[in-house]
Amino acid sequence: MRRVICLVLPLFGALLIPTSAEAAARRYVVDDAFSQVDAKVPFLGIATKTARFPDMKGALSLDIDNYEQVSMTVDVDARSLTTGDSETKRLRGKQFFDVANHPTVRFVAQKMELTGERSGVVTGLMTAKGVTRPVKLAIGFSKVPWEAGPDEPLSIVGTTTIDRRQFGMGAFPILIGHKVKITIHARMVPG
Repeated sequence: MRRVICLVLPLFGALLIPTSAEAAARRYVVDDAFSQVDAKVPFLGIATKTARFPDMKGALSLDIDNYEQVSMTVDVDARSLTTGDSETKRLRGKQFFDVANHPTVRFVAQKMELTGERSGVVTGLMTAKGVTRPVKLAIGFSKVPWEAGPDEPLSIVGTTTIDRRQFGMGAFPILIGHKVKITIHARMVPG
């Protein structure tokens, strides 16, 4: 009996200890209540207009042993777009986001390169209005991801600039600039 216990205990213990792949992966989900996307565009060449997208979902998986291996998908509900003025309806319409036919804007990460302990560049694909284009997102972390505990939330700010015409949104070129600065504010919680 003692011999059987000696053989079984190490096997049982091995089942309780996570593999190195499981220990290295940190998985997070977007805390929708504390996350949003802002899109800022030049207006009349003298001012800017900002559209806010307060409804987003997403997941992030970081491998703390191989930071380039990142898995991230962020889905923004374009129907939640608001400008705080009468332009909201126009931006939700066919000339811009066409939310009736394309309710989601999506970013899918393909690779991450660190530029500092709390900064990096994520390369991925953005889909808006049914058009998919490559995008590089400069990101900053609220804390060093590799030093954060597995149960700690992580805040991320990501920025990129796109050309709205590449996504089929070329209306009103004299009034509205074609370069759009996008800022993602995401609070990620373990999940």
